Amino acid sequence: MNDKPQTCFIGAGAMAEAILCGLLENTDTRPHQIRVINRTNTDRLRELEQRYQLLAANDKEETIRQAKQVILAVKPKDMADAIQQWGSCIHSGQTVISVVAGIPTSFIESLLPQPTAVIRAMPNTSSMIGRSATALCKGQYAQQKDLEAAVRIFSAIGSAIVVEEDQMDTVTGLSGSGPAYIYYLVEALEQAGIEAGLSRTVARELTLQTLLGAAHMLVETGEEPAELRRKVTSPGGTTMAGLQTLAEHRFEEAVAEAVHSAKKRAQELGRSMTALSR
Repeated sequence: MNDKPQTCFIGAGAMAEAILCGLLENTDTRPHQIRVINRTNTDRLRELEQRYQLLAANDKEETIRQAKQVILAVKPKDMADAIQQWGSCIHSGQTVISVVAGIPTSFIESLLPQPTAVIRAMPNTSSMIGRSATALCKGQYAQQKDLEAAVRIFSAIGSAIVVEEDQMDTVTGLSGSGPAYIYYLVEALEQAGIEAGLSRTVARELTLQTLLGAAHMLVETGEEPAELRRKVTSPGGTTMAGLQTLAEHRFEEAVAEAVHSAKKRAQELGRSMTALSR
């Protein structure tokens, strides 16, 4: 067995775990092909290594040098420090994949010692169950083959789509942060059901199946959401009453503002990182 790592994660947080779990569950990647390193939290590393039967990265520098792909999965505020600490181990024969929100490929390229293929990806935490929506773009040194290899990685944990880099902050606001919006909606629906007299168990089951059924209707029928909404909205009926209340509370505007706010924050993170590197 070749124990050289194929993929090395820098960062051991929830997103790194979601991706590595998806890779192990949905591709032919084996535990011995993955390493995870971080700066200080050794307890977290031991936890991941035991849970997924990963080999420890005892020599972190050599582990990074040997990896085919290096996945940057740190917090945005830690990106510059992470590259400064480990960047000297990264070389032009590798692909660097960043899943860090708001950080442009040019910033990463500027901190690496050699021209290196950099791919920027924005998955979401549904990658844990192989259902992520991921958008990717490539930096100036990445070739089409590098992008296609990254697409294959993220296709194994959900859907993957290629976009231009100037669209990535919008992707962050929409699908990157989107699961949290959905969970917030589920919380609100459940609580409304409970306050109207349902048990917590019944409210949860009805809410989740309603959400799942609506998602399948969209995917399997291919119809526009507005058309599906029209079909279940009878004039003067119960659904219309509910939709009118949502409209009165500016539901559509609130969702749009949530996406725009997340996009704006991603842009701010990118600008702050660029300013710090000067």
